[in-house]
Amino acid sequence: MDILEPEVNPSECGDSCCSSERKSHHSEKTKKNLVTRLNRIEGQIRGIKGLIERDTYCDDVITQISATQAALNSVAKLLLEGHMKSCIVERIQEGDNEVVDELLTTIEKLMKK
Repeated sequence: MDILEPEVNPSECGDSCCSSERKSHHSEKTKKNLVTRLNRIEGQIRGIKGLIERDTYCDDVITQISATQAALNSVAKLLLEGHMKSCIVERIQEGDNEVVDELLTTIEKLMKK
């Protein structure tokens, strides 16, 4: 599993990273990895739809749904890791401690699933 690497050094990115425009700054390698994973998940969703259309046994469909949820969770973990290592650190260094509450809310959303 690749670790998200910032495209630029957080101390050099100024307002363009996560502050005013609130954009991510993933490397091209990381973006490609995430898009590849999401394309695979998209295929899994289409596959689940096909299983339902073909009246596949419920347990088999549920197994596929579980696998898809795990894949989505994996994408979320990668994004969260990169967010914490770049955007969160940067904003705390800038004195924006409210970002901790934002992070806690994000983690709470992920844990509800």
